[in-house]
Amino acid sequence: MQRQDAVREIERLRAQIRHHNHRYYVLDDPEIPDSDYDQLFVSLRNLESGFPDLVTPDSPTQRVGGEPLSGFQTVTHEVPMLSLDNVFSIGEFLDFDRKARERLGGLIKSADDLFAEPEIPYCAEPKLDGLAISLLYENGLLVRAATRGDGATGEDITHNVRTIPSVPLRLLGDTVPARLEVRGEVVMPKAGFLKLNERAAAQGEKQFANPRNAAAGSLRQLDPRIAAKRPLEFYAYGAVQAIGIDFPPSQFETLQKLVTLGFRISQEVKRGHGTGFVQDFYADVLARRDSLAYEIDGVVIKVDNVRWQQELGFVSRAPRWATAFKFPAQEAITTVEAIEFQVGRTGALTPVARLAPVFVGGVTVSNATLHNFDEVERMDVRVGDSVIVYRAGDVIPKVVRVLVDRRPANSHPVDLPTCCPVCGSDVERPEDEAIARCSGGLFCPAQQKEALKHFVSRRAMDIEGLGDKWIEQLVDQGLIRSSADLFVLGKDDLLPLDRMGDKSADNLLAAISHSKSTTFPRFLFALGIRGVGEATALALARHFGRLEPLLAADEEALMRVPDIGPVVAESIATFFRQPHNIEIIQRLREVGVVWPDIEADAEREQPLAGQTWVLTGSLATLGREQAKEKLMLLGAKVAGSVSKKTSCVVAGEAAGSKLAEAEKLGIPVLDEDALLALLASHGLQS
Repeated sequence: MQRQDAVREIERLRAQIRHHNHRYYVLDDPEIPDSDYDQLFVSLRNLESGFPDLVTPDSPTQRVGGEPLSGFQTVTHEVPMLSLDNVFSIGEFLDFDRKARERLGGLIKSADDLFAEPEIPYCAEPKLDGLAISLLYENGLLVRAATRGDGATGEDITHNVRTIPSVPLRLLGDTVPARLEVRGEVVMPKAGFLKLNERAAAQGEKQFANPRNAAAGSLRQLDPRIAAKRPLEFYAYGAVQAIGIDFPPSQFETLQKLVTLGFRISQEVKRGHGTGFVQDFYADVLARRDSLAYEIDGVVIKVDNVRWQQELGFVSRAPRWATAFKFPAQEAITTVEAIEFQVGRTGALTPVARLAPVFVGGVTVSNATLHNFDEVERMDVRVGDSVIVYRAGDVIPKVVRVLVDRRPANSHPVDLPTCCPVCGSDVERPEDEAIARCSGGLFCPAQQKEALKHFVSRRAMDIEGLGDKWIEQLVDQGLIRSSADLFVLGKDDLLPLDRMGDKSADNLLAAISHSKSTTFPRFLFALGIRGVGEATALALARHFGRLEPLLAADEEALMRVPDIGPVVAESIATFFRQPHNIEIIQRLREVGVVWPDIEADAEREQPLAGQTWVLTGSLATLGREQAKEKLMLLGAKVAGSVSKKTSCVVAGEAAGSKLAEAEKLGIPVLDEDALLALLASHGLQS
């Protein structure tokens, strides 16, 4: 491509990308799929690689890059970044409104003839809980970003702010101001914060206490490549130093003008007259606080008329024309009186802090979750500690920080229980996992309902018609305490259940009786051993052939089974060491649960070893789950999609895209009859 053509094409691509960034990050209304956007970006990057002298700082490709800084430069704010005064009740806001009306005097009366009582027009928006920054643009280009600091001086964080997609590197529009300073808040959305902490936990790194700390920490990274990986967003809330551009005479309209220049503003911004409007706005946003995408700690109320703002002026470090109407605190300090462990329905042990009662988030809190034992160790929380507790809406209260400097001298670390506090079974906690669990799955009362729901599920014992609600009733009424009790239920036990009729009871008893005849892999899967899914259950059945040698196997013997590592081996061995579990297995056999032994791996032919098969459509004779199990018994891996590595596809009735893909790739296809014949030839009858 000629240089002149490259210049035109680069400008065209940049303009398109800026347009689509604005639609996506500011208006939340994308016009094209992500894949099309990615193609535009790749095209621009490739062109700039061919003509590196055409790369400019405002190009969309230049958001991320550069070497880490050695430190932050100090920035002096030409217009001070003032703080806001706070009000905490409607009475305090009414006082703010009264003082503003008194100072404005005749101005408000002449502007408000439609109202019986003079009322101030206000612009209201959420008070975002992030980090306030200033963005300076010269001739439409971003030249500097700075923190608030002490209001007079801040730090230059341009290298990090450039990585935030919702910060325009170049202002939109044909006419741009010679100089413009925009102020706003950098936040980390709740969803992004959770993912960031999940990744940190998985990598054994320190987690952030809240989204605000995460946003602030991200902006103070010396390496912009770290900031670029953080899910940050920028919301504009005002403009100063506007040279070469006329802004509207109202705060609300100024924000709309900023949108046309490429900035994102909160979609919650509204304006209205008087204290009634403010009370309604406050109540509405407070009610929806927990459903918003970002954390807020109140609402900001500003006099909408810019000339009136100038009339009201400033006092000390805050304007007289704006205030923050704060929500009830979501954090409070209290004392840990005890730490106990609760057992969840999956056997997970959750440490819970019993607290000296404290009012936080609108309610009195006396218990708070500590999540898992890793978190207990990370925070080193102890009985007697002073802690900060967080609660928002319906969120379970949690301890977010320990005030170590207040710790009593006689405190000691918390120990993880070795036995389940509910049933006494061993507690297991693999070295690479944060969660400790009770190993008494079949026996532990805390796990009964979930263990039973798994036991009767379609891929386990497949008791048709025994739904979750009936299991819950059977447990609640004391009719079953373990899976073995299901097989001694009588019709008189079932009829009192809600929505259980005579015919339904007969059908359910028949389904329970039918399920007694199962397969060894299904039985092992139904036991609900942690880490033992269908594939692992099948591998165990194929390796040992019978239950007895499996029960006698230690961790070393279990790790000889293909694809079973030390963590799963320990889980299996621990499960079978519990006397309660062995007792229930024996009871299941006594009440008639049976399965045929199968040949152990050493004795069995593996004609499909190393092959990958795919099932598609419906199979009338076998059903896809049974077909999958039998193919795996012959050594095949059964996958969910067709690829060049697929060995064969079995196509039943109404086979769809997988069949078409197989034919396109020339992969062999069998119908159901051919599959049955193959299985029969290897001694696997339907």
